[in-house]
Amino acid sequence: MLARIPRRRPALALATGLLLAPLVVTGASSPAAATPQECERGANGFVDIPDTLRGTPAPVAPARIIGLTGTLYYGKIGGVTRGWAHLGGETTWGDSVWMDWSRDGGRTWIQCGPFEVTSGGQTKTSAAQRTSSDPNWKFRACVRWGRHIPPAISCTDWW
Repeated sequence: MLARIPRRRPALALATGLLLAPLVVTGASSPAAATPQECERGANGFVDIPDTLRGTPAPVAPARIIGLTGTLYYGKIGGVTRGWAHLGGETTWGDSVWMDWSRDGGRTWIQCGPFEVTSGGQTKTSAAQRTSSDPNWKFRACVRWGRHIPPAISCTDWW
């Protein structure tokens, strides 16, 4: 015997998805995902930084999703100017931040992260990567609101 599925739930899921659809950011090409371990402890030129570290905000608008703010910062770390992504705001378990890094102007990139929040109110950063005067060397910060299924994602513009 087949169970009868109420029609309200699919309609509610569709309506919720349509309302949050503008929050989801997609790119022209797929990232090469890197695990946090591929972006930590010096791997691929990335360095670890404290989850509370802030620097000079990059000249791009922060990524925002319902109480979360993703900011792209840069500053001197160990004598080298580096960029990183920072997640702040009303965070809770499951929210995350990462930094996309491109060497071809944003056509392709490495996604460094996600780095997940483990408790409410916690700030989180990505690992930091050195900056460059090369106009093709770009970063952006991305955040995921983990309380929604599917998660909503927002990224800053490339800098």
